Amino acid sequence: MSLAWGAALAAVIHHPLFALGLTLGAYQLALKLFETSRLVLLQPVLVSMLVVVGVLTLCQLDLAEYQRNTQVLGTLLGPATVALAVPLYLNLRRIRQLLWPTLATLVLGGAFATLSGLVLGWLLGADHLLLMTLAPKSVTSPIAMLVAEQVGGVAGMAAVFVLITGVIGAIVGPGLLSLLNVRAPEARGLALGISAHAVGTSVALAEGETCGAFAALGMSLMGVGTAIVLPLAISLFV
Repeated sequence: MSLAWGAALAAVIHHPLFALGLTLGAYQLALKLFETSRLVLLQPVLVSMLVVVGVLTLCQLDLAEYQRNTQVLGTLLGPATVALAVPLYLNLRRIRQLLWPTLATLVLGGAFATLSGLVLGWLLGADHLLLMTLAPKSVTSPIAMLVAEQVGGVAGMAAVFVLITGVIGAIVGPGLLSLLNVRAPEARGLALGISAHAVGTSVALAEGETCGAFAALGMSLMGVGTAIVLPLAISLFV
């Protein structure tokens, strides 16, 4: 009986829909928990990640198998990213009105987000490899991994830094902006999008359409700017 039960359990765990259901279920559970408690430490991405990692470890499910079975979610990220153009379009007039302040914020905020990480890493004794891996931490994972490889970093570690940056930004960012009396949704959105990329943008969208639109704008421009400027700047000055 125990052998039959073990075989049935293994069949469930290794079924392609198990990993997919686990991922979606963990995020929905984390989202419901966050909406009910409103505790900043229960950020949905962080909680769902911990749940998934815990279940994978408990079930001894191989990471490669998990990634293969959830590949469809990666495919859907493309349309989801394109869908961010909707709030951008709806707020196009406001974006045009604030074009120059937006660009100035992007340059100053993007430079600070990148340089602060590098300076802090250098002060803590990080070597060149780690610094180059840390440099693109404030953009989405696909861009960060490519940029890290170009400047001599490690792509896999860059993705980890991106995740950590996004989660911390989503947890600390809204409260810090409120503490600094930043109330304008445009300013809050840009700050979250530039510093905490996609995770920050999801938090901004929860605050409102305008905040989400400017967060999506900041995230997009930060990604493009980092991909173009960072490798050039490192090749010139490092």
